[in-house]
This record gives sequence, structure tokens and C-alpha cells, in this order.
Amino acid sequence: MPKAIWNGAVLAESDDTEVVEGNHYFPPDSLRREYFRKSDATTFCGWKGTASYYDLEVDGQTNQQAAWSYEDPKPEAENIKGHVAFWKGVQVQD
Repeated sequence: MPKAIWNGAVLAESDDTEVVEGNHYFPPDSLRREYFRKSDATTFCGWKGTASYYDLEVDGQTNQQAAWSYEDPKPEAENIKGHVAFWKGVQVQD
């Protein structure tokens, strides 16, 4: 089962991820929300839409903008609506 791990903490775990462009997008109910803090950062993807970012906080350490989500994606990316993907040192294990 895929899981996202950073700084020794399991951030998300699900056997129902969506893989897009090599990234596992974890469904909202698989997230351990206590580690997530909403960031003001956004980026735009031509086919997915606007991504919103989260900072991760684990054991007093912060990994800024290390997770992202498409809350209102374009129709082509509807399958990842509300799902969260990771980068910046977060390990995703299958």
C-alpha cells in the first residue's frame, strides 16, 4: 500500500492513489491532517489547473510547500480533485 513518509512520520497511506505524471495523489481521507498546514502558495498547470500547497510540520520541523492539491481542477484532471501529492524529500513507498 503506498504511503508518504517524512521525518519519520506517515503523512498519508492508501491503496487507492491516483498516479499522474509519476506522482501518487493520495485521497483526502488517507491524510494525517495534523501534519498539514495550508500555505498561501499556488502554481498553475495548463491541463490540471491551480495547485494549492501545504507546509508539513513534524516534530518541530517544517518542510515548506512539500505537498500540493488541486481543489478545483480542470475537467481533464477531475480524478485528482482534492487528492494530495508530495515532493521535497517526502518519500512515497509502494
